[in-house]
Amino acid sequence: MRGRWWILLFVIAVCVAGTIAFMIWIAMGGFVEGGPTFAFGKAVGLVEIEGTIINPVPIVEEIERFAKDDDIAAIVVRIESPGGVVAAAQEIYSELRKASLAGKPVVASMGGVAASGGYYVACAADSIVANAGTLTGSIGVIMRFANTEELFRKIGIGFEVIKTGEYKDLGSPTRPLTPAERKLVGDLLEDVYQQFLEVIATQRGIAIGEIRKFADGRLLTGRQAYQLGLVDRLGDLRDAIFLAGELAGIKGEPVIVRPRKRVLSLWSLLEDLIGASSSVRRGVALEYSLR
Repeated sequence: MRGRWWILLFVIAVCVAGTIAFMIWIAMGGFVEGGPTFAFGKAVGLVEIEGTIINPVPIVEEIERFAKDDDIAAIVVRIESPGGVVAAAQEIYSELRKASLAGKPVVASMGGVAASGGYYVACAADSIVANAGTLTGSIGVIMRFANTEELFRKIGIGFEVIKTGEYKDLGSPTRPLTPAERKLVGDLLEDVYQQFLEVIATQRGIAIGEIRKFADGRLLTGRQAYQLGLVDRLGDLRDAIFLAGELAGIKGEPVIVRPRKRVLSLWSLLEDLIGASSSVRRGVALEYSLR
């Protein structure tokens, strides 16, 4: 009987130790999607943006969770992106600004490339950290149309278009743009470009006239961007994390919390394939992006 009690106590001890280990693992590995952080004390949430910015929803959701989590004292957004879809970059920018205005410090960390739409997102941060060799800048907007008229003519394919308005088939690959269409598109891009300049002017405190001198689509190194006032300091991701901790009043090395990586499944693979396919189809007809 006495031996059974020892076995029971051993089992209980193992369960307690396993529970503690699980809690530590959760704290170090981030939070379960939709759940709490379980970080011991205040932590820094790390949001990573990689590749072309197309679908902002997962990133916006990560930012929103960190912003609402009382255990997350600051947010670092790590950017490895050449740019992307205009509205997608604007949505991520907007969510980061909400977090910052709500009192949660936001620091942007630029990796190898953080250009155009990537820089647009970075402008939402309270402080921007770039490596000296980071490729950034490329401030501008592009809209690209494919013209396959000559190709179709060679293979004997013709098209008839019935439309309700002059501009309804704007960007058709079967003909060149008319002068009126070129002006319409030019005015549209100028408006988005102006929005980009206004964001930089507001967040970086640089006059729009000064920004236009280098906002011609050119790439800049992190060091050049620092000299122009587009970034606040030179450093790496670790420097950005420590800065975020300082801004949030965290003493010592901050605990880093990452959103849990999405579990790979057959369904998620199909979703990615469908999404990539639709993006390619859109790109053939029209590219409208901060690139």
